[in-house]
Amino acid sequence: MGGIRWPRGVRPGAPGTRTTRIELFYDLVFVFAFLNVTTVTASDLTGRGLLQCLVLLALLWWCWSGFAALGNVVRTDQGIVPLFGFATSAAVFVLALSLPKAFVDRPGGLSGPLVFAVCYFLVRASQVTLFLWAVRTDPSVRRRLPMLALPFLVATALVLGAALLPQRLVDDTNSFALRLALWVAALAVEYGAGLAQHRAGWMVLSAGHWAERHALIIMVALGESIIALGLGPGSGAASLTWPVIITAVLGVAVVAALWWAYFDTLALAMEQALHRTRDRRARAGLARDVYTYLHLPLIAGVILFALGLKGLIHEGADPETPRWGVRLPGFDLLALYGGVLLYALTLILLGRRALGAPRWPSAAGAALLFVLVPVAARLPELVAVVVLAVVAVLAVAAQTVVDAPRRRRVRQVALEEQLASEVEQTRWRGEHL
Repeated sequence: MGGIRWPRGVRPGAPGTRTTRIELFYDLVFVFAFLNVTTVTASDLTGRGLLQCLVLLALLWWCWSGFAALGNVVRTDQGIVPLFGFATSAAVFVLALSLPKAFVDRPGGLSGPLVFAVCYFLVRASQVTLFLWAVRTDPSVRRRLPMLALPFLVATALVLGAALLPQRLVDDTNSFALRLALWVAALAVEYGAGLAQHRAGWMVLSAGHWAERHALIIMVALGESIIALGLGPGSGAASLTWPVIITAVLGVAVVAALWWAYFDTLALAMEQALHRTRDRRARAGLARDVYTYLHLPLIAGVILFALGLKGLIHEGADPETPRWGVRLPGFDLLALYGGVLLYALTLILLGRRALGAPRWPSAAGAALLFVLVPVAARLPELVAVVVLAVVAVLAVAAQTVVDAPRRRRVRQVALEEQLASEVEQTRWRGEHL
């Protein structure tokens, strides 16, 4: 990166770069987008609705990943880059507004699929254009320009082609499958191209920034599940009853277990592993696999869990609902248990890929959740959530005990790094401020 002549108005990142406040502003827009994905899916609790949810989520994730990659190369809070960020965030917000009509347009207003396609193109085009403009003097980038620009052009063309299908055809099941196939093809192009980005010169300049950005978006998703619990249908007028309080406490307990499973040790260990990986290609591959690809199912698991939480408090406040609730509908049950199960399985893969370490307690907890799904289907909803919370908390506690030696080492290294950084910052402030 040192040989690049940077354009005026753009400042390069550095190995010690951390997340900026404007990047947190980007994440606020994605909070709304994730919420809208959950809301859209809640209105269509079918296999088709779930498939739409996952495809929309994958496209949103790729948009967000573009922001993360760009922030690792340039300083997003310096020069003209904030103006670019505000404009692109507006496009993401409109894209999120179009999510309810992204697949099938409804009467009135603009075409939802077309608005979604245009906004997706604008977001991806602005990300790629700014990156190429910033590093245009790098000879290796110029040589690999087609590899950098062509995938997003093909992918956005596929999304646009799906949007331009005649509406009378899209209402048919086969035509819906055609539009879905075009979207999946766009995903295949984007994610497939990501596998070869290290050959196009992509590198992780700041391991700390890269790990922190992905940790923060996990926090955003966990916060979204809390919001889903508190803003279920009719929650504003819900009566405060014991079932409501118990449901709220259990929901927070599961979210806390998910937080602990990721943030207590694993997130720190993955960041340290990325720091220790000095080879450029090896670091790019590790960052891609662990963060860009394996954090997507983490987000999906949390959003599925949030989807299952919707409506539980509302039902608990209904005086006609039995004390322990009715049996959970099949979709809600699969979303609750399946979301936590997907999250746990992804954590196992993260531990294997980043640390080369098995996570047997987490694997046992995931297996137990899988076995308990048919049992929970016959239980009242409140009891089913109790079972889920108990299994999640016990699995996390067991994993923490098993990881105790590694946990002490990892957290000690993280503390020493933090203290060293604070000492250096204090010294600099004393000399310059």
